[in-house]
Amino acid sequence: MWRIHSAFDLPQERFGHFELTDQQEGETLDRIPAVAGEIRLADRAYLQPARMARLIQAGADFVIRAGWKSARWLDCEGGALDLIAELRKSAKRGLIDCPIWLKPRRGAPLALRLVAVKKPTEAAAEARRKARRTAQKGGHQLSKQTLEAADWVILVTSLAPEEFTTDDVLALYRLRWRIELGFKRLKSLIGLKGPPGTDERSARPHILAHLLIILLLEPLVDELEDSPRWADAA
Repeated sequence: MWRIHSAFDLPQERFGHFELTDQQEGETLDRIPAVAGEIRLADRAYLQPARMARLIQAGADFVIRAGWKSARWLDCEGGALDLIAELRKSAKRGLIDCPIWLKPRRGAPLALRLVAVKKPTEAAAEARRKARRTAQKGGHQLSKQTLEAADWVILVTSLAPEEFTTDDVLALYRLRWRIELGFKRLKSLIGLKGPPGTDERSARPHILAHLLIILLLEPLVDELEDSPRWADAA
């Protein structure tokens, strides 16, 4: 079994880096060496403070989805921050863009930026239904805070507000949907589902040949797809 990891350099046109690893190596935010100036887009599973710090040290930036209780949130004075309370205070406006600190298990807190946008009514309702189904399936009690957070897309980023506006950050994260669609094309259009065997000598050429096919087909795509709604982009 092989996994394909990718990093995209934005907001330049497009830059792709692919690395093949076996199933023994876990997926991490810094699995691929950082390139100064690049911006990495990631889902909430990659909210990894220590690895985020390494990207910043390497001169890279990131936009990462966050769960309301997936990090130790601190305010600008170093005190504990109640993220749900912040979402409630901003419910009418439906938008948050402010400095925030994220406390790792070890080391100094990271000075980051919190960007959150309230989802449209339909998307929020679907997110709440999904949260209820997940809780029911897992056999645990669903908290009121989780339902409130389901109404929002919550992001943390290292991008400076002087260089990237709120809309820029949200637009960058939505590009993640295009990446998802690209991999869906790899699986459905050219049949990249898995190598014919476990031997690297046959698996690697198989995957590289399929990647070459998608690169040849890419110019034929009239335009890049975009997310039809935040519920899907999230």
